[in-house]
Amino acid sequence: MQIQYHIPVMPKEAIEYLNLRAGMRIVDATVGTGGHALKILEKITPGGLLIGIDKDKEALEITGQRLNDYKGFFQLLYGDFRYLDSLLEQIGVKKVDGILFDLGVSMHQLSNPQRGFSFQQNGPLDMRLDRESFISAYDLVNNLNEDEISNLLWTFGQEKKHNRIARFLVKEREKNPIQTTQQLAQIVAKVVGFYQKRIHPATRTFQALRIAVNRELEALSEGIDKAVELLNPKSRIVVISFHSLEDRIVKHKFKDFALKNKLKIITKKPLRPTKQEVMENPSSRSAKMRVAERV
Repeated sequence: MQIQYHIPVMPKEAIEYLNLRAGMRIVDATVGTGGHALKILEKITPGGLLIGIDKDKEALEITGQRLNDYKGFFQLLYGDFRYLDSLLEQIGVKKVDGILFDLGVSMHQLSNPQRGFSFQQNGPLDMRLDRESFISAYDLVNNLNEDEISNLLWTFGQEKKHNRIARFLVKEREKNPIQTTQQLAQIVAKVVGFYQKRIHPATRTFQALRIAVNRELEALSEGIDKAVELLNPKSRIVVISFHSLEDRIVKHKFKDFALKNKLKIITKKPLRPTKQEVMENPSSRSAKMRVAERV
């Protein structure tokens, strides 16, 4: 199977705002298939070190091969960025000169039906970023009660028809378990209807399940806390988020740390991708970038 590399979002802005130079030690906390990592390595070598973290072992294997020209200047670590401090401790790193978080799901994951992230192709209802974790979307859809499903869809997907979708899912699974992405998408489409032209009616449901399966919002909150403590003075943290729940966490975390005089906020308002980038890479359209500097 041909590898589909994820196109990095806002790469020019990420590189510019990280203030990169040769010899720096930079963490890419969501290294994925290495799109940002390659561009970072161009700037920090010779002498620098890129530490790439991901909880998708497949992605790390691809990245290891892709960054081969920079052997000796990068280290890849399997794990969740919520444990940033202990991951860096394993390799004897106490402080770094910059940290990048590029949140969301990569094209490599979305394009593989077996990962179950997308309703565009049929696949098992999985959605685990870390395939070694225990709970999948199948478990949530088939085992949570109606109130729990409803609450999940509203909290993580801001889906207005959360109550009706939950009721329908519970009814449908009484006949047969809901096993595939297209089964789920069809059930949700029946309830929601195609009232919005721009997005598929199951988009918010899939987002909510993915966030819940991977505990993404908790991880982001903890990850930022750890990142701030690991930064050297004058070093920067750059976060690219893709929906309002993530962006809200980043915004409030940065504000809290600014009040404690630990961070200086560099971007008063989030940066957005250029029109040109959105044309070339439509998946960048909802991206927001926030940047802060360690005091």
